[in-house]
Amino acid sequence: MSRLVVISNRLADPRKAAAGGLAVALGEALNQTGGLWFGWSGTVVEGGTPGEGELHTRQAGPVTLATVDLCREDHDAYYQGYSNSVLWPVFHYRLDLADFNASYIAGYRRVNQMFARKLLPLLRDDDVIWVHDYHLIPLAAELRAMGCRQRIGFFLHIPMPPPLIMAAIPQHEWLMRSLFAYDLVGLQSEADVSHFTRYVRNEGSAEEVGAQRLRAFGGTVQVQAFPIGIDVDEFTRLAQAPDAVETYENMRDEYSRRRLLLGIDRLDYSKGIPHRVRAYRELLDRYPENRNSATMIMIASPSRDDVHAYSDLRQELEGLCGSVNGDYGELDWMPVRYIHRTVARKRVPGLCRAAAVGLVTPLRDGMNLVAKEYVVAQDPEDPGVLVLSRFAGAAEQLKEALLVNPYDTQGTADSIQHALQMPLAERQARHGKLMARIREHDVHWWRKAFLAALQTAGD
Repeated sequence: MSRLVVISNRLADPRKAAAGGLAVALGEALNQTGGLWFGWSGTVVEGGTPGEGELHTRQAGPVTLATVDLCREDHDAYYQGYSNSVLWPVFHYRLDLADFNASYIAGYRRVNQMFARKLLPLLRDDDVIWVHDYHLIPLAAELRAMGCRQRIGFFLHIPMPPPLIMAAIPQHEWLMRSLFAYDLVGLQSEADVSHFTRYVRNEGSAEEVGAQRLRAFGGTVQVQAFPIGIDVDEFTRLAQAPDAVETYENMRDEYSRRRLLLGIDRLDYSKGIPHRVRAYRELLDRYPENRNSATMIMIASPSRDDVHAYSDLRQELEGLCGSVNGDYGELDWMPVRYIHRTVARKRVPGLCRAAAVGLVTPLRDGMNLVAKEYVVAQDPEDPGVLVLSRFAGAAEQLKEALLVNPYDTQGTADSIQHALQMPLAERQARHGKLMARIREHDVHWWRKAFLAALQTAGD
């Protein structure tokens, strides 16, 4: 069996359940093959030399974890700069928030070259290499330039933007051309595959050379949708554990006279959180029967507070929540409970189960696994209703959710009202179909399907 080599910006110890479903799923394959997981150590060295970083290796059971330090200049250009100030906003359709500083791309290329240089001596001839996410798009091209001939696959966890938005990135052709150094490119949704295909047809005169295979920029690549899932059994066990049960019982008792609406997000401009608060305000205005009977719990965990776009978002959100509470609240009822901190993962299933409505309404998202976790946490005998943005990748799979346009606050409010009024039989039927699909396409299916496709890509 070929050894699996996973490359991502950050690593997690696959032996620890707290690392999350993705790390556990990758850990299964890594453990089976005595694999290697490679990425940034998380350490920033002040005053270090650009393009140079110390390599560290350690064992996590049969898995080798190999990490590289970054100097301050590389970190600021590669990570804070190009990855998070150019690619993240553009791929989420927010050109207005992108910072096209010309120095960022040089740092991005330099770090990817360094990663390739540090990784190459660790590789074996029959390794299968799996590169993850937008931080490392050009890594295969750098490895190929150094003589790497192993199979290399790439998975993009965030959305692929439409061609005209992608074309706003300076040197966008270089970025997309580098994807043709991979054998397989995996994307979250069929919409993402369509955007990729249209781009390379428009900009690279791509031609189809077989099922899901495209030739352009002097290379050939297989492109497929592999919608990522969650570890259903792991999350179910988490839901049955004491912390989740205690959280559910406390919420049930505390809000025995209320219907709970729940949103759990990172505080990020892609998540549509202010739009959600406006839709809730619209609900209270248009459907006054919900006053004093519905409470929205909004958990927005901290995210890059040092970046202006995020501090502005936090200020806007706090103002919106305060306005709703001031205009509609009663002495014994606070319409919005806003929490700006991370809630322990072990308590999330209990929160989800206590909520009559799950609100997952991003303006754009690659997948959004909270939507799937909300469904899995429900009591099948009396399930809550998922209200889901049509702009989340999950919407392609979770068609029995109530799909909304988060920009349409009146329409979203109407859908929330529909969710609150939905008869039990309809809730059960929708939940049953959602559960079947989430279980069928869980994170283990995702990993196996991608690696199986990579094994045959190019044959």
